[in-house]
Order: sequence, then structure tokens, then C-alpha cells
Amino acid sequence: MRLQIIFLFLSIVFLSCNSKNEPISPQKKTLSLSVYASAVVQPDSLYEVYAAVSGILETQFVQEGDSVSKDQPLFQIFNRTPDLNKENAKLNLQKAKDDYTGRADILSGLEREVETALLRFRNDSINYVRQKRLWEQKIGSQVQFDERKLAFETAANQLQLLRNNYDRTKNELLNRVQQAENNYRSAMVNTQDFSIDCKINGRIYAIYKNEGELVTPQQPLASVGSSNVFVVELLVDEVDIVLIKTRQEVLLTLDAFANEVFKCRIIKIYPKKDERTQTFKVEAEFDRPPNVLYPGLAGEANILISQKENVLTIPLAYLQAGDQVVTDEGVKTVTTGIQNLQEVEILSGIDEQTLIYKPSE
Repeated sequence: MRLQIIFLFLSIVFLSCNSKNEPISPQKKTLSLSVYASAVVQPDSLYEVYAAVSGILETQFVQEGDSVSKDQPLFQIFNRTPDLNKENAKLNLQKAKDDYTGRADILSGLEREVETALLRFRNDSINYVRQKRLWEQKIGSQVQFDERKLAFETAANQLQLLRNNYDRTKNELLNRVQQAENNYRSAMVNTQDFSIDCKINGRIYAIYKNEGELVTPQQPLASVGSSNVFVVELLVDEVDIVLIKTRQEVLLTLDAFANEVFKCRIIKIYPKKDERTQTFKVEAEFDRPPNVLYPGLAGEANILISQKENVLTIPLAYLQAGDQVVTDEGVKTVTTGIQNLQEVEILSGIDEQTLIYKPSE
């Protein structure tokens, strides 16, 4: 009798502890298999702004948070070096043109040498032909014929050598002119790169330099991205990346939106692995994004891979540490299977008739 009273007392105490929440029963339903990924929200088309030349940040036309349009000036850089390079390139171009057009007597001198060699060749050719005819008539000596022939062949070789030298020099001078023109155009472009313009319609999310500071082409000046289109960057473990495909559904929770689940879709899978984190980056887009989003909002995501039908499930909030649930008969240990952000599969330990309670926080 005393034992019955104690059991009744414990039952009353147990039920009173759970009177604050109504019990539920496990349900059979379709449960999705998913892959976990950490998530960060970023603006679409996000890029870093760099200067093409080194110099001093003279003028900052925008502030963080400003909306900007394509080709709008963002910064003005002050640097005298490109102007000096332009003047040097202009001088080199003029010198190359003078060398090529003959003002420096490079080609004209070679032309005179070719003309002189041509006259000598013609003269030696006439003498050789005349001596050859005489020798055919047995007039003159073998020595005279050989001397005329050698003079003719030497003149021909010398003429060909000078002509080749002239053509080669002419090509080299022409190449110098073309290279000088390219350098001059490049210097002209660099003098125009003092103003840095926006590449997209969007918003300024960060500015890393202040007016008066030194900037270089290796350091970003600002971060610019879309003002109304955001993507979700997911980091997927390398053991799971082979399961990921485009258009797969993603269930996303963000720390800034407690107890809300957003649906997304995979739109891009980056093929290169981050060796530091051993993860792959995957991008997803919102089906229905929240009204307010900021770059860098963090959260967690489950990428739905497949579904299991007719499985026994309970809400994840009803599962305690150590895979235990609270029932009318006390705490029971269960065997779990797959789970998503809201529910978990129960393989054994309880059935559909078991009443379970949400653990007190």
C-alpha cells in the first residue's frame, strides 16, 4: 500500500512537471536526407575595387552605404609618375620615327652603301663577261680570267650582304617604332586611370582607404555589390560535395532571423577546394528572401539530397542529449536515423502510440 502511494505521488509530480506543455505522438511522414553547410549571405556581383596606378587618394566621391551606378566616379588618385612615363614614351617614339624615316642617317647611310656595292657589282660583272669572252677565244691568261671571276663573285656577295643588312635594319627600326607607339598608348591610358569608376549598379559596402592615404594596385580601395540581389555562400565539406547538384533545395536558417527557415536553390558549385578549410564553396539563391538583408549575415543550411517515405519522426526540439525523450513512463533512449533542421527519424525505442513531452529549457 505504501509503495502504491509513493508511485502515485511520483506520477503526480512527473505529470505536474510536464503540465506546462502538451504531449505529442511520433508521426510517420516523408523525411528528407540533407547535407549540412555553414552559410553566409553576400550581395550578388560583389567585387573589390582596385586602383590601376599607385598614388595618393586625392578625392573620395562616395561613402559607405551609398547607392552607385555603372561608370560613376568613386575615387580620384594623384600621381605624377604616369605623366613622366608618358613624356618619356613620347620622346622614345619620336626618336624611333627619326631613325626609321632617315633623319638620323641610319637607313640613308645603308642605302648609299648598297648603291655603291651595286655599281661595283655592275662594273665587275661587265669586266667578267668581257674577260670570259676573250678567254673563250683563247685571248688573255687564266690568271686574268680567274681574277675577273673572283671580283665579280665578291661584288655579288657583298651586294647581297648589304641588301640583307639594309632589310634587317629597316625591319628592326620599324619594330622599334611600333613598340614605341604601343608604349606611348599604354602611357596615355595610365594617365587616364587616375579616376576609378564603378563597374556595376549597386551599393558601396566598405571603404578601406581615406583621403590622403597612399594606395597601390595590390590593395583594395572598396567593396561594391548589388544593392537588392543577395546570394547565399555555402561551405560544403569535401566528403559531401559529390552529392551536391544545381537546383537542389536548401533549407536555411539565419542567426538574425530566429526560428525562421528560408528556402533556397543551388545555382553554382565552385570546382576548387579551399585547402585551408577543406571545403568547397557553393552558391544558392533565395526563393523568397527576407525584406532586409545585410552582407555577412551568418547561419546554417541543409541541402536536401533525397527523401525517405513513411518514416517515424519527432520534432528535433523534443530530442534530448544522448538521444533521449521524455514519456509518460519516464525518460527513454531512442535510436535515431536521418534528420533535418526540424525533425529527426526514430528507428526504435518508441512508436506512434508513445506520448512524448518537450524538455524544459
